[in-house]
Amino acid sequence: MLTCKSSADSARLVAALALVLAAPASAQERPAQERPVAKDAPPANAREGTAAQGNAALERLQDATAARKGEAQVRGPMALPVPDEATRRRAFEGLRKRAPMPAIDARTRTALDKGKEALAAEREAASRRIGQALGLDAPDMAAVAGITAPPAAKGWVPVLFASSSMPLTTLRTYAAQLERAHGVIAFRGMPGGMRKVEPMAKLTAQVLRLDPGCEGPACAMRDVQVIVDPLVFRQHGVTRVPALAMIPGDPTQPYCERDDESPRAAHVVYGDAALSGLFEEYARLGGGKEVSDAQARLSRR
Repeated sequence: MLTCKSSADSARLVAALALVLAAPASAQERPAQERPVAKDAPPANAREGTAAQGNAALERLQDATAARKGEAQVRGPMALPVPDEATRRRAFEGLRKRAPMPAIDARTRTALDKGKEALAAEREAASRRIGQALGLDAPDMAAVAGITAPPAAKGWVPVLFASSSMPLTTLRTYAAQLERAHGVIAFRGMPGGMRKVEPMAKLTAQVLRLDPGCEGPACAMRDVQVIVDPLVFRQHGVTRVPALAMIPGDPTQPYCERDDESPRAAHVVYGDAALSGLFEEYARLGGGKEVSDAQARLSRR
């Protein structure tokens, strides 16, 4: 029987389709991920290749972390072992049987004594410096020689009697004026009592700082002497502040080294006025000679 070529091809296509339909349904429905794939087969696309490399790197990181943890656990205990009673007994017996070492003991005692002496010397030096700063002790003349000249014996020093109850701005204004006039600020006592130095030191620093906002020991200070002298208040009968007196000699000499017969001012001027006004009032009372030098220094710029 004669058949054309197209009819033969169609017959073969129909036969192949029949074989596919006859195959088991399970074989046709097998997921793609369960099909056998060669171990070294290249990835189908770039995304699958990147995912494969990331999974491999993550597995290597997990393996390295697990290995480090294992090494840390193998290295040793994290706490000191607790000795048993027998070990403790042997240790204490060894300490009791230790041979004495007189040389080491002597060196230890010597070093301890030297440390105590050095600490006592530092405390004494610090206390002396604080006393000198507050006018309670005589100044170290060898240390200040060549820096400031002591006032002349026949000169008069302007002393402003003040109190910690005065406004800080007023005290700072007087300090700036007294620096030019080479004057002194005198307090009857210290805030908090004579046993507490810190409040007085803080007040002095606040009054004498050039920059009121500066903090710390490196701040620039005005060249004004501040003294705590109840004797000079009693000698001049000062009962209210501010007050001004022109005292002959050295009013910064510690009051514990003076007596009631030490030189005193001829007049005392009261009033919350500028220093120049207090000088003028002092001169009006008959002390023109005493205030002449201080007025000249104050008028200089």
